[in-house]
Amino acid sequence: MKQPKGFEEDAYPHYVCKLKKSIYRLKQSPRLWFQTLSDHLHNIGFIAGKADTSLFIWNKDNVQLYMVIYIDDILLTGNSSEMINTTLEQLRNKFDMKHLGSANSFLGIQITRHHNSFFLSQSKYAITILENAGMKTSKHLANPSQTKLSDSQASTVLGSDPMLYRHLVGALQYLTLTRPDISFVVNSLCQQMHNPMPTDFQLLQRLLRYVNAMFTFGLPISQGTTELQSFSDADWAGDKNTRRSTSGYCTFLGNTLISWSVKKQPTVARSSTEAEYRSIAAALTDIIWLRRLLLDFNISLSSPTKLYCDSTSAIALANNPVFHARTKHIEIDHHFIKDHIDTKTVNILPISTKDQVADIFTKHLSTPRYQLLRDKLTVQLNPLA
Repeated sequence: MKQPKGFEEDAYPHYVCKLKKSIYRLKQSPRLWFQTLSDHLHNIGFIAGKADTSLFIWNKDNVQLYMVIYIDDILLTGNSSEMINTTLEQLRNKFDMKHLGSANSFLGIQITRHHNSFFLSQSKYAITILENAGMKTSKHLANPSQTKLSDSQASTVLGSDPMLYRHLVGALQYLTLTRPDISFVVNSLCQQMHNPMPTDFQLLQRLLRYVNAMFTFGLPISQGTTELQSFSDADWAGDKNTRRSTSGYCTFLGNTLISWSVKKQPTVARSSTEAEYRSIAAALTDIIWLRRLLLDFNISLSSPTKLYCDSTSAIALANNPVFHARTKHIEIDHHFIKDHIDTKTVNILPISTKDQVADIFTKHLSTPRYQLLRDKLTVQLNPLA
């Protein structure tokens, strides 16, 4: 340690400042803490995952342990309870840690064991959001989307406080960790953070009424095959202000939904084919990462991942990215799709629009259509609620 620049004391060059009170969240603190923890894990035999550096793996003598780290919250599992206890003891010898037993909550996500499956939900967190909004007793809705919004029907419950709007929408973003069914509406609300209009407050109120009706919903994790399949969709020029398109995709491992995304495209697409093509490229990057992550769990996929798209023209472009007047302006990095088709990483297949699961991530839908796709996403009621 040495004296900070500008505060050197020439009379006492070897003196340093005494820190009377530490400042939480120093910029370098997370990095140094993670470095200290990862160094210790390497010393006791763990190695960092290649796809995710917050995943640490022990794989020796048919014993497999997996540790996931989020700052100072740790999940540890494996096929040897004896080795798990040994690892916990080694960690306690180095750090001041508490063993909380079998996981029933992690980062606010409730984990419920049901027979041979798990159920992830955030019902307590959802109730907190509703209480902060003053809508715990609001009327229920079966669909957060609304195809037509009118300024004359603006919300009177939430008022028009932009700070409250940002607080609630930010909280709802975290709720999407186990509620992919609200991802599109939350994404739409987030785009108006800087200057929310009356219609935005109205849509927020609708979403909160839907959350109030379905706050016990969540995602199941069940045993099944290791087949990876993905769905990709785009809503061409869906944003009326910027005319940009919205990309959406989701990926299943067996019957379990493990990844999804809703994102507005960075540039305007000149055709629906271009919008769908960009969405395929975004989904493929996620598929590549998931396949690498599965390798860390000793799961090698020999067959290509099936990626379903409801645009035959986008599929044709992906298989043969010819450069002509309508496609030569598309960024070069999107044309990596053809390479991964050739290397059998992915196989892009057509699907009917009515069966396109990713449709729920790209546009407002009618209630029957919305509920049908929500069921296909496996978002459901907690069986033990």
